Formats: sequence, structure tokens, C-alpha cells
Amino acid sequence: MAEPRIQRLTCSSGQLASFKGGVVAIGNFDGVHRGHQQVLTSALQQAEILGAPSLVLTFEPHPRSVFRPEVPLFRITPPELRARLLEASGFDAVVEQPFTGAFAAFDAEAFVRDVLVRDLGIRHVVTGYDFHFGKDRQGSPEFLIEAGKRYGFGVSLVAAFRDECAQIVSSSRIRSLLTDGEVAEAAGLLGYRFTIESVVQHGRKLGRELGFPTANMALEDSCTLKEGIYAVRLRRADGTLHNGVASFGRRPTVTDDGAPLLETYVFDFSDDLYGETCAVSFFGYLRGELKFDGLDDLIVQMKQDEAEARALLAGAKPLSDLDRKISFEGI
Repeated sequence: MAEPRIQRLTCSSGQLASFKGGVVAIGNFDGVHRGHQQVLTSALQQAEILGAPSLVLTFEPHPRSVFRPEVPLFRITPPELRARLLEASGFDAVVEQPFTGAFAAFDAEAFVRDVLVRDLGIRHVVTGYDFHFGKDRQGSPEFLIEAGKRYGFGVSLVAAFRDECAQIVSSSRIRSLLTDGEVAEAAGLLGYRFTIESVVQHGRKLGRELGFPTANMALEDSCTLKEGIYAVRLRRADGTLHNGVASFGRRPTVTDDGAPLLETYVFDFSDDLYGETCAVSFFGYLRGELKFDGLDDLIVQMKQDEAEARALLAGAKPLSDLDRKISFEGI
């Protein structure tokens, strides 16, 4: 994929000056899910009212990776993909504050004074109802409101977003669904289809020999997506979209070794994708990985998977404007 056009800055960036006086949404926003979208939409609306730039302030790496480095974190949206989603949502820039041990030691007052006021020069801040910040999470929503009065910026707090079953939508809940292969349910909470981006690499080319050439992509080691077969849509760097069926796993019939690999068979397609960074959006889980007695049985099953994926994708409709842009228009 081409790099997102949205400007990705840090608080020390010289380009940040043109965005001062803006409305800033603050959060980790891993997943940019429907709950996050309530915060983001509020910030965009406030920026329109004030005629001010719209920014997102987030943190890299994810703070949990700093506080608990021994526990790998499955990132639903790594920085590049998160930036693409924020761009599609309509923001002017995303500020990715380096989250280091030194930054984590900032007290709440220093965060407001040095980051929000001095570096960003904010006019208004929007965040979730439970946002805490600063050393030992000493900065509460109430502290932020009081600080806004002292420093002269407005504060909007957005209530928890609940789904149709009255459950709070959260990144951890979505990670759990993806680990169970429930990509359709995860899409309902995300508001768009779960998507990954990676470089297409050379493989053993066995799929080509079987009549099902695949685009092979390695995912992050921390990815806990359930291994199995999925109906997917692949997006090339030029934005073109192609339906397909993908296997994520360890290829038990032919190798049963190595790290899990995402292998996407793109329907009615013959171009070379090697070395290209592509995105794959997951529309449905078809089945788990199976070990067949021979390649003939595997081919029969692959044809059935293809037919099922074609039918599922033919009936797919956008879940939201964001989903339409990402998975149906290729933005």
C-alpha cells in the first residue's frame, strides 16, 4: 500500500506549527472501532464548529508494550493502518507521541502544560469518559476539565459506546473475537472489516502447481487471529480491489512447519504481486485448517472454499462509510 497521505507527526516536529490551535482527540485508538469513532466524530464536529484543524494525539509504541513488554500485544491496527483509517475519517494530522520510560514519568500537570498547551497549542480536546494520563494515571477526566479552565482550552468527554446488546465496545473484546475467528462479529464492533497490511513474499509456489496461486504474507508474531480459511478482499497499492479466499496457518497437508502464513488466492487474477505491500480485509470465516490424505482431496476442498467465498463476497454490503472507503472503494 502507498503511505497514508495524512501527516504523521511528533510533538517535536517543525511541521506541527501549522496545526496549532486545533481540536485534538486523544487516545490509543487501537482498532479505531465504533467506540473510538464516537470520540473521533465529536472531535471532527468540534473542529468544524470552531473552524480549527483536526488532530489525533496517540502514542507509539502502545503503552501496554512499554509497561508489560513480556506480554506480546496483538495490535488490531498498527500505526500505518491506523493512520489510513484516521485519514479516511477526515482528520488533518495524527501526532504519534513516542511513549518512552521518560514520557511515562511525566506527571499529569506536565503532560497538559508541555504537550497539550506548549507543543500542540490546543483549542479543544476530546477524549473518552475514562481517560487517565500522567505518572501513575494521576490525571483524571476531572483534572483535565479543571486544567482546561486554567489554560484556556475546552474539554469534551465522550460516554462509553455500547453495542446492540448493551455491551461496551473495546479493543480487548475485538481481539478476543479475532482470536476465535469471529471476523464477522469483530467487523460489527469495528464498523469495518478487520484488515491487515503486509508485503507479498515468495513462497514454495505449491499453490501455483495446484492451480491456486497465492499471495503469501507474513503477519506479526503477536497476531493471534485464528488459523483457518477466510473469505477476503485484497487491496493493491494502486487501490484496486480483488476478491479471494485466504488460508492463515501452517499448511498441515504439505508442510506442517514454520510460522503461520497468510496465503491468499485472488480470483480471476494473474498479475505479479511479489514485493508489493497489499491489504487483506476479512469478510468471513469459512472453516478451520484440515490435514488431508493427499493433494487431490485438498484440491476438492479448495474448490469448495472458493465457491463459498465467492458467494459470501457477492452478497457483502458496506457496514459504514468507513467500511465503504476501505473495503469497497480501496481508499
